[in-house]
Amino acid sequence: MIIVLGSVRTDAGNRAAIEAESIAHCARSRAEPGCIAHNCHFDTEDSDRLVFVEKWADADALRAHFAVAESHHFVSTLRALSKEPPVMEIFSVEPFSAKML
Repeated sequence: MIIVLGSVRTDAGNRAAIEAESIAHCARSRAEPGCIAHNCHFDTEDSDRLVFVEKWADADALRAHFAVAESHHFVSTLRALSKEPPVMEIFSVEPFSAKML
């Protein structure tokens, strides 16, 4: 499984636009093959930070997501709206059961 963690800075001037773009992007992304989850959340300790949490079945599914024109449009829009570049980290993980602890 692939986990993507991302974030973008908002402020009073761009919050509504970034939030609307992000919600639409997450909803569209959840319909893509291999998408297990794709959500955005506001950081409870920093209300100007919107955080993305994505789960993808595998790297091929994530590559296909990145190749979609709407994904390019989303990233370009966020870069234009935010005063700081968006941040993204990608991890390859194996599920781990709490029972194993």
